[in-house]
Amino acid sequence: MLDLFVIFSKGGIVFWCFQGANLAIAQPVNALIKSVILQERGGGNGFNHESLKLQHKLDNEFELVFVVGYQNILQLSYIDRLLDDMQRAFRERFRVALENGTYNHSFDFDDDFRVLLKRCENEERERVTQKKVMRTFEQSIKYTKSKEGAKMDPLVNKQPVKVEELKVENEMLSDDDDRKLKKLAKLTKRGKGPGPRGRGTQSKTKKQEATKPASTEKKGKVARVWDNAGTASEAGSLDFSNTDQLNGETHEKASGSAGNDVNKMVGSMKGELQSVGEVESEEEEEEEEEEEEVEVELASQTKSGAKQSGKSITGGLFSFFKGLAGGKTLTKQDVSPILEKMKEHLIAKNVATDIADQLCGSVATKLEGRVLGTFSGVTSTVKASLHESLMQILSPRRRVDILRDVMESKKKAKPYVITFCGVNGVGKSTNLAKVCFWLLDNGYRVLVSACDTFRAGAVEQLRTHHRSLAAIHSPDNETDPPRVMLYEKGYGKDAASIAMDSIRYARDAGFDVVLIDTAGRMQDNEPLMRALAKLIKFNSPDLVLFVGEALVGNEAVDQLTKFNRALADHSNEKTPRLIDGILLTKFDTIDDKVGAAISMTYTTGQPIVFVGTGQTYTDLKSLNPKAVVNALLKA
Repeated sequence: MLDLFVIFSKGGIVFWCFQGANLAIAQPVNALIKSVILQERGGGNGFNHESLKLQHKLDNEFELVFVVGYQNILQLSYIDRLLDDMQRAFRERFRVALENGTYNHSFDFDDDFRVLLKRCENEERERVTQKKVMRTFEQSIKYTKSKEGAKMDPLVNKQPVKVEELKVENEMLSDDDDRKLKKLAKLTKRGKGPGPRGRGTQSKTKKQEATKPASTEKKGKVARVWDNAGTASEAGSLDFSNTDQLNGETHEKASGSAGNDVNKMVGSMKGELQSVGEVESEEEEEEEEEEEEVEVELASQTKSGAKQSGKSITGGLFSFFKGLAGGKTLTKQDVSPILEKMKEHLIAKNVATDIADQLCGSVATKLEGRVLGTFSGVTSTVKASLHESLMQILSPRRRVDILRDVMESKKKAKPYVITFCGVNGVGKSTNLAKVCFWLLDNGYRVLVSACDTFRAGAVEQLRTHHRSLAAIHSPDNETDPPRVMLYEKGYGKDAASIAMDSIRYARDAGFDVVLIDTAGRMQDNEPLMRALAKLIKFNSPDLVLFVGEALVGNEAVDQLTKFNRALADHSNEKTPRLIDGILLTKFDTIDDKVGAAISMTYTTGQPIVFVGTGQTYTDLKSLNPKAVVNALLKA
């Protein structure tokens, strides 16, 4: 029932393979390596490639990878056991061949594989075909409970109840009643119980009268004084409603400051975007932590060596120097407690729970069987491996260079099209304006397509941004065409048709980039998701950006998963167009809780192209993976 089984090294050398049918094993295995092993996604239950399901197991001691593949419609419960048996058997044969120097590329492992596979299949067949024998009533739980209840019930046992026992029960009940009555009487005396009507109220009233102040004169209302409220003399200088109050000097000063701000903005974003976050140097702290871990482990090893019965001081010293030389092989029991703390730490930093679980599972798989080096602690090794995995996730598989792609499209005399999509209220229109400002700073002409025909005020919002951008980036000469333009047709129209017309207009008018603004929609809104899939299918944009908030945690995974699923379901194509990149907004409001970046990148496998860090047009950055990982792992 297996289609393939491959054993190869992490360097790419294939030691042995089994091919069950006329199937090319290179394509599915390469897809597994690219999508799972290299992307730190080894914590899942398997990887689907077309009609095959692939499962793998890592042997970190010998740097081996075991991969098994079968049809995904089959439910084979013995795959994990087969991988473990194959690993143990191949390790023994592999070790002997290396020690004897008899290893060659024609390594024969076919007989061992057939024996192990047949044994696993037979065990599975016996488990499935084993008939369940129905239990009798005497073997059931109901019978056991009824039997125990019968022992405790005197009526069922038909045993006479003694008069002395009834007397004891009555005495116990009477004692309880007496205690309750005494307690109730005490409460009544204090005025808290349900005694004579008005007793509790009267005592409370007497207390209030005793504490009531002697003076009964009414005080007049006193005006509240607010902090930093200002005075009446300062109100005149703060009133700018009447422009006549401004003298010429003040007016010139105000207009000059606004002009200076605009001049500072223009040209400040030319070229590649700056990275967000500063990478802090923590080498000294990490070295001190590693030294402390080594000292603690050496001390524990020395104590354990001294406590062993029947061992001399020489044995303790030997274990001490053995600890110095390293050589400890990591197991799941060694790394599990550390990874549990790491998982809780990642969840506290806003990483989605499922993503943190899968990530820690992948790190555990990668570390199992690895031999520690000299002076290496378990905690430092786990943390370094987690750091490496996070860096691998945030480092994109493909680099999105928009400026280069725009230049290539310009040579082909067609505009570069970017579509912005996402849920409601994440800042699509605002960050679209930031991207527009960046492109204008780099000398490109931009057409903004208002395809949000659903939300009231969406077109007016883009119109306001267009006026501001056109004022900042005005053409040098009056005869020159406008640098930025808004293409809109109002509300209630088909968004896909408006996008198609705007792209056609941009091609004819010589615009370099088209930015398509779409309506915000929840991931469960089927009509709007269908409209978005239609827009992407008919217009084929060069880049589909998902705009998401850096504030969300588990919701980010749900949004991205359902957006991709809806785009795939409603496109009716074999290779549907999905999300190509992510624009992460409100990054300046989360401090060090940057886990949403990990969740979104891990879910889609696509890079974070832009990061929004503020409210002005210049508050647009690129992601710095090292700064994000340092913020995640920082205590």
